[in-house]
Amino acid sequence: MSGVSPIEPTPTEESWPGRWGYRGAFLVPYFLMLAICGIPLFFLELSLGQFSSLGPLAVWKISPLFKGAGAAMLLIVGLVAIYYNMIIAYVLFYLFASLTSNLPWEHCGNWWNTDLCLEHRGSKDGNGALPLNLTSTVSPSEEYWSRYVLHIQGSRGIGSPGQIRWNLCLCLLLAWVIVFLCILKGVKSSGKVVYFTATFPYLILLMLLVRGVTLPGAWKGIQFYLTPQFHHLLSSKVWIEAALQIFYSLGVGFGGLLTFASYNTFHQNIYRDTFIVTLGNAITSILAGFAIFSVLGYMSQELGVPVDQVAKAGPGLAFVVYPQAMTMLPLSPFWSFLFFFMLLTLGLDSQFAFLETIVTAVTDEFPYYLRPKKAVFSGLICVAMYLMGLVLTTDGGMYWLVLLDDYSASFGLMVVVITTCLAVTRVYGIQRFCRDIHMMLGFKPGLYFRACWLFLSPATLLALLVYSIVKYQPSEYGSYRFPAWAELLGILMGLLSCLMIPAGMLVAVLREEGSLWERLQQASRPALDWGPSLEENRTGMYVATLAGSQSPKPLMVHMRKYGGITSFENTAIEVDREIAEEEESMM
Repeated sequence: MSGVSPIEPTPTEESWPGRWGYRGAFLVPYFLMLAICGIPLFFLELSLGQFSSLGPLAVWKISPLFKGAGAAMLLIVGLVAIYYNMIIAYVLFYLFASLTSNLPWEHCGNWWNTDLCLEHRGSKDGNGALPLNLTSTVSPSEEYWSRYVLHIQGSRGIGSPGQIRWNLCLCLLLAWVIVFLCILKGVKSSGKVVYFTATFPYLILLMLLVRGVTLPGAWKGIQFYLTPQFHHLLSSKVWIEAALQIFYSLGVGFGGLLTFASYNTFHQNIYRDTFIVTLGNAITSILAGFAIFSVLGYMSQELGVPVDQVAKAGPGLAFVVYPQAMTMLPLSPFWSFLFFFMLLTLGLDSQFAFLETIVTAVTDEFPYYLRPKKAVFSGLICVAMYLMGLVLTTDGGMYWLVLLDDYSASFGLMVVVITTCLAVTRVYGIQRFCRDIHMMLGFKPGLYFRACWLFLSPATLLALLVYSIVKYQPSEYGSYRFPAWAELLGILMGLLSCLMIPAGMLVAVLREEGSLWERLQQASRPALDWGPSLEENRTGMYVATLAGSQSPKPLMVHMRKYGGITSFENTAIEVDREIAEEEESMM
């Protein structure tokens, strides 16, 4: 896949270890969702991008009526990129704070600490039990995160964000500068950087895993991680969590897969790549769980409390619990630096994909104007998103980040994926799409993929979408409940991406002529120039769509021009024969 890995999240709210409450039971819905939605939709997006060599907007030449789905993808990716880089800014903040002999969140007694602060380390009595009630105290790492890094006490809520935190503002600026420099020359530069950002975290993860499992008490955390509680399977929430985990970890629906696949060679074996990436991602998630929970087990033994009282979901896992665990290890600054450097490389890996998706999609729409000035355009995008993200650097910035996280890519993302799946299989046609893949790879997708594309994937996502709407719960951060206007703003933010789809349909219909039904039919058909972007790849029926092609036997013209018959041209002959047989049977 062009040397570029799919989108991967940082271990915050979207990561597998954050689903600790479901323990081993999470494996069942996770792998079912991977089989029903993850693998098939991953392959579908790669196939679309590689076959057409087009980004999320231009790829809808396949059916211009649904171009709004591409616009919705860009809106979702843009919103996610704004707050995602703020998470990278937090990681940079902790990374710099780790460059010291003593971690600043190791002890109480700093100006940001309160009377509730208690250094839990080493506070056990002879029986291994804590003499104080931990629920009435706060760890130094938690106060460092909330009172120093976020300075959340300076805000009265989402409507009163307070002042800009200049240290966070500078970290956010540095994060956008790094992203811009790495995508400066497009996918060639970001692809080379991703060779490092996608592989180096595995080395750090292995180091953390080895260190974690060798700690005393590590088995307590691993046992907690693997012990299933199957009654959770009766809750629909765990199934929604599994689907969202698949979406976030594989990047389905974000447009990144389409974008990077568009840079592949036409005959790249994406069928093999699909299974390598999706199954590799699942194995990586499992290993990350072992690395995280082995350290949490060590914390549990040191503090004398159950593992479930140590673990926290959401940002608290990455910025409170794990940093606290690092203070209990020898050479704690070294392990802290490694951990946050791993998060940085993972976060940048995803952010490159977000920005490259936006830049590629827009430049594909306006190639004459933007492609010669792609670097300048990329810089303007980064500056605009940095300015929009400044509200996240205020005292109450975390409230805005939670709002963006809850609504920017929730139900809107599911609507986009369902629309994409139905447009390709029902409107464009599953037989035609399978023929395109046959021409590209030399074989047709099997029954498993066709069944998932036609029925299983859209039906499953639709059921999850309906359930998430019926069981809607307002956003919250800790004990803070968001006001009604903030909830309404979040809902509108999610609906805006959904409304892009009917808006795109309206534009497509207005561009056509005739009655409403004729306009719908014309807008649903593929554009005249739909097909492989390079002339040498336009074998079979697609040669006739090239400018100036008048031959009734376009494949023969192609063979005379390029000489010889390759295995893929033999495939094109088979595809042409199938089309001719279908036409004869219809007459």
